[in-house]
Amino acid sequence: MGKHILILEGDGIGPEIVREARKVLDVINTKFDLGLTFENDHMGGCAIDAYGVPLADSTLEKARKADAILLGAVGGPKWDKLDRSIRPEKGLLKIRSQLGLYANLRPALLYPQLVDASSLKPEVVSGLDILIVRELAGGIYFGEPRGIRVLENGEREGYNTYKYSESEIIRIGRTAFEMARKRNGKVCSVDKANVLEATMLWREVMDTLHKEYPDVELSHMYVDNAAMQLVRAPKQFDVLVTGNMFGDILSDAAAMLTGSIGMLPSASLDKEGRGMYEPCHGSAPDIAGQGIANPLATILSVSMMLRYSLGYPQVADAIEVAVGKVLDQGYRTADIYTEGKTKVSTSQMGDAVVAALNA
Repeated sequence: MGKHILILEGDGIGPEIVREARKVLDVINTKFDLGLTFENDHMGGCAIDAYGVPLADSTLEKARKADAILLGAVGGPKWDKLDRSIRPEKGLLKIRSQLGLYANLRPALLYPQLVDASSLKPEVVSGLDILIVRELAGGIYFGEPRGIRVLENGEREGYNTYKYSESEIIRIGRTAFEMARKRNGKVCSVDKANVLEATMLWREVMDTLHKEYPDVELSHMYVDNAAMQLVRAPKQFDVLVTGNMFGDILSDAAAMLTGSIGMLPSASLDKEGRGMYEPCHGSAPDIAGQGIANPLATILSVSMMLRYSLGYPQVADAIEVAVGKVLDQGYRTADIYTEGKTKVSTSQMGDAVVAALNA
């Protein structure tokens, strides 16, 4: 029986980029006789408009039953004035938590055709291939207590709780070590163990877990230094593993090394390898509806879905080869455009990938 995919287009440019990814899914479904089935629903701002909440229980139930989920992006100024408890981003946090999506894989891979699009010198970024493994279900984004309170003097104070248990650290650490075994055998664990107790424990647990992986090299780095090193000498890294907040920030920094965040896919996996797949970028409401968004991160997220959750690595390879061919042909959306190349729209880029797959 074929695998079932839940598609959540989301907000802003979400519907535009997911539309192109769906073109690719339809082509590979026919070309490779995969028997995939699809279902659409809402999450984020569009779900607030449709259901009154950013993630309806009925949608969550569909997500539980699906073999994989493809997400566009959520959020936008339309919903910014809503109560914090029902803003679009709450749907994203809820689905990650409820489905146990603890491992966020964010590759920062520079296609050789896009060396000139990077803001760094070619010799610094050429050949870049980093995998950031971000813990996704814990840390300060989920820690309790949290809130905004009024002090005795009448001043308001915002507070959050940063915490990690040993089991949470072991779980994400194991994912990082296993991924490193399939790559270049190096893990750099990023923390702030000089000032944060939660990350002191993180470092201790990583050192203990490393004994199970003697074939993998483990190093540690403070997050501020890691940010600097990503810009100074990014090719020193193979797999970076870190907590939720640090991973959120560092992966966006790494994205710009590749020329554009519009090129970067991501996977959020549970312990069984089922997951949700989405581009690393946000909903970009400022360019929504203009047909200029880059769909390649979403298309490459489909590739990750086929590789990690659906069990079709050869089909994943075919999509990645097709993206490479399109870049070879000089097609560029606005975010990766350089002089002498052919600027194309969102739908034209999707059509070009489909043509490359059919060639």
